[in-house]
Amino acid sequence: MAGSVFLEGIGELATPVGFSARRGSAMSELRVVSDACILAIDGVVRWAGLASEAPEPPAGVVSVDAGGRAVVPGFVDSHAHFVFGGFRADEFYWRADGLPYMEIHARGGGIRRSVDATRAASFEELAAIGGKRLDTALSLGVTTMEGKSGYGLDRDTELRQLEVMRQLSERHPIDIVPTYMGPHSVPPEFAGKPSAYVDFCIETVLPEVARRGLARFADVFCEKGVFELEDSRRFLEAAARAGLGLKMHADEIVRIGGAGLAAELGATSADHLLKASAEDIAAMSASGTVATVLPLTAFSLREPYADARGMIDAGCAVALASDLNPGSCYSQAIPLAFALAVLQMRMSPEEALCAATLNGAAALGMADSVGSIEAGKKADFLILDAPSHLHLAYHVGMNQVRSVYKSGVLVHGPK
Repeated sequence: MAGSVFLEGIGELATPVGFSARRGSAMSELRVVSDACILAIDGVVRWAGLASEAPEPPAGVVSVDAGGRAVVPGFVDSHAHFVFGGFRADEFYWRADGLPYMEIHARGGGIRRSVDATRAASFEELAAIGGKRLDTALSLGVTTMEGKSGYGLDRDTELRQLEVMRQLSERHPIDIVPTYMGPHSVPPEFAGKPSAYVDFCIETVLPEVARRGLARFADVFCEKGVFELEDSRRFLEAAARAGLGLKMHADEIVRIGGAGLAAELGATSADHLLKASAEDIAAMSASGTVATVLPLTAFSLREPYADARGMIDAGCAVALASDLNPGSCYSQAIPLAFALAVLQMRMSPEEALCAATLNGAAALGMADSVGSIEAGKKADFLILDAPSHLHLAYHVGMNQVRSVYKSGVLVHGPK
């Protein structure tokens, strides 16, 4: 029976519950069960709870002993740029010497260097390096992952990035959620003309993305000196008309009201938010837009962290993701993200786990199917090499994932 498993001997089962995002104080309300079992049949959780109350598994279901270890939902990395060519190690050290990110961008560095390398890469090369990064993510417990384009900034390379993600999703255990992010930077062909480039994205690339069904979401780098509010609005409204969900890079470097625009447009998520105003955070809370925080990026840029504590206290649903990319955050270190969320962003361990699972799923419009361990959802779960979910942040920066199950099938690690 493929995808059917009876996982017993769970020392601690820790999961958020629900089929939508947890907001505000509800983010801390985990279901924690000692001496637990999980029954999955055909890739779907049928029962999860106390071992003493567990149903008898049907014939043909494989029994696995967790050995007293903790079990949590598979992590959902809801913000990642993992299909790109080339590297920018020199820029990492420029920033370490104090050169601001936007100055690097203005000098022709930043995203545009990755664009040159990605345009030069073949489909096979991008698929190979993207697959390797997915393997790393899986080893860290990621079972669902977003992937953004945005390193082509032309028609053909943007479509190639998205086609690579489609192929990888078909052959890799991780579920990939593709996002078209044409307005990631202004390409050399449109230097000094961001509005004309947005027109190109809307008129030339977006219709093809929609026609081929290559993306579930559209995203824009809404930032001072890149794509400001008017151009961001035009692109996102066009994406919504094309049937795509909306996401935004908002208020990362300069406060220009991107978070407020995300709330106004009903975006599924607004991400980064290092400089977002209290008023815009309140608007996101009211709209239900998920606030995705990316502590690895703030760490890499040596910037103040997003105010996750204030967002939660304001009633927002907060998600936690990696922001893997070649420039501002060349990291997939989910374990470090947990530690930074707790140590630097004042999130409780329960809030951090909710943010990296159920709320990450909500940031991808998937909270009805993944992100928690409960009847009716995909059997995506992790056996930790630890007795409790508290070790995810406590064992600072160390991978606690022993085994990964995707739709009830062991896809990484020992049983």
